[in-house]
Amino acid sequence: MKKNNSTSVTKFILLGLSSNLQVQLTLFGVFTAIYLVALMGNMLILPLISLDSKLHTLMYFLLGNFSVVDIGSTSSTMPKMLANYLPQDKYISWAFCLSQMFFFISFGGIECLLLGVMVYDRYIAICHPLHYGMFMSRRACTLLAAAVWVMGLTNSAVHSSLMSILSFCQGNVLHHFFCEILPLFQLSCSNTWANQAINFTLSGAVILGSLLGTLESYVYIVLAVLRIRTREGHLKAFSTCTSHLVMVSLYFGTAIFTYIHLNSTYPQHQDRAQTVLYGIVTPMLNPIIYTEEEGGERGTPKSPG
Repeated sequence: MKKNNSTSVTKFILLGLSSNLQVQLTLFGVFTAIYLVALMGNMLILPLISLDSKLHTLMYFLLGNFSVVDIGSTSSTMPKMLANYLPQDKYISWAFCLSQMFFFISFGGIECLLLGVMVYDRYIAICHPLHYGMFMSRRACTLLAAAVWVMGLTNSAVHSSLMSILSFCQGNVLHHFFCEILPLFQLSCSNTWANQAINFTLSGAVILGSLLGTLESYVYIVLAVLRIRTREGHLKAFSTCTSHLVMVSLYFGTAIFTYIHLNSTYPQHQDRAQTVLYGIVTPMLNPIIYTEEEGGERGTPKSPG
């Protein structure tokens, strides 16, 4: 099957998480339930925020963006993964494969950067409450969200463009449930050193940059909370960060081990498990965890006008 001069593969085979038919049927049921919960949970958050005037805060504006990202992230991989379990047709075209990779990396990068913006919002609210309206005005928050989306999409466009010029002539079987960037490197018969170096650099910049900013903000938050004299004050301040801390731990803990290494150290079985955690399970948990914090987050200062 010849495509053009740059690649000899027109289709890939996605092996998924198991080759056992009975296990596949079980996985189909489990992941269908997870996808529906993630989809409905995140879709319900959007009208809830829009209709409830008490939720018209900047934090909930960011949560609305987070829900859109989670819907996009799960929808970029799960429908095809579920379809592959039923008819035993595990093929995916090169164009579909490339677009799937683009959207998954886009939403993953945007989610990573949004976590950093959200903790910055908490930092301003706790450490500089009197200046919250100035630092986190509606305009400033909109610009931050727009910058996050542009950076996430640009990062993914670079990865996808570099992937599109590689040649694939060492087989077309992907030991994964979607077109992930690192398994594709292993199938390429081109020299992928430059791609791997750029992947390592960009992934490190997005993931570690956001993580370091998050950790720095939390250092200042903890120092500010410790200066509060009452136990009730401590609990109220920390309660506004609990949900964010949980999501930071889940996301960064898996993303770092998945993306910030080179192809030669890539363990496929471990990567699949980590991708299931942050790419499928986490989007399902996000609306559940954040709605648990609704009472505390409603105390977020509103921006003027």
